[in-house]
Amino acid sequence: MRADARRNYDRIVEVAREVFREQGYDASLDEIAKRAGVGPGTLYRHFPKRENLLDAVMQSWVDRVNEAVAKALTHEGSDRELLLGWFEEYVRLISVHRGAPAKITSAMGDPDSPIMTKCQVLARANDRVIEHLREDGAIRDGVETLQVCRLVGGVATVADQGDLDPDAVRPMLAVVADGLLR
Repeated sequence: MRADARRNYDRIVEVAREVFREQGYDASLDEIAKRAGVGPGTLYRHFPKRENLLDAVMQSWVDRVNEAVAKALTHEGSDRELLLGWFEEYVRLISVHRGAPAKITSAMGDPDSPIMTKCQVLARANDRVIEHLREDGAIRDGVETLQVCRLVGGVATVADQGDLDPDAVRPMLAVVADGLLR
C-alpha cells in the first residue's frame, strides 16, 4: 500500500472508531469519510462494506479479548464467580459501541461475515473459560461455546438497546450462568 493510501486507511479507521462510539455502528459512512478528510470513493475502495470497516476498527479489540480471558482464567474463587465475572467482561467487550452486541452476536457462526475472524477470537476466549470449568466438572453436559456466546450476546443486546446499567445486567447473566453450571 502506498504511503498516502496507508495514511487514508489509518485515518478512516481512527475516525470510524470515534463516530461509531458516538453514534453506533449504523452511523453514516459518508460522515466518516467527510470527517476523515477523504471522499466516499476512497472510503469504499478500502472498505467495500460497512462490515469491512467494522472489522478494521475491531482489530485492537482482539487484544483486549485475549487479555480479558487470561485474567478471567486466573480467578481464584467459585466456579460460579469465575463464570459470572467472565460473562460481565464478555458483555463489556462486545458493548464498546452502541449496536455492537447485536452485530457481533449475529455474526457468530456466519462464515460469510467480514467480522467472523474477530468473532472467532471471542468464541475461542469463551471456549477457554467453558473448557476450564468443564475440566473442573462444573459445566453441564451438552453446553456448546456458540450457544453460550449467543445467550450472553442476547443479554448484551437487550442491555444495549434498553440502556441498562451493569447492575441491571448482572442478574440476567446470573440466570445464564446458573443454567450452565451443574
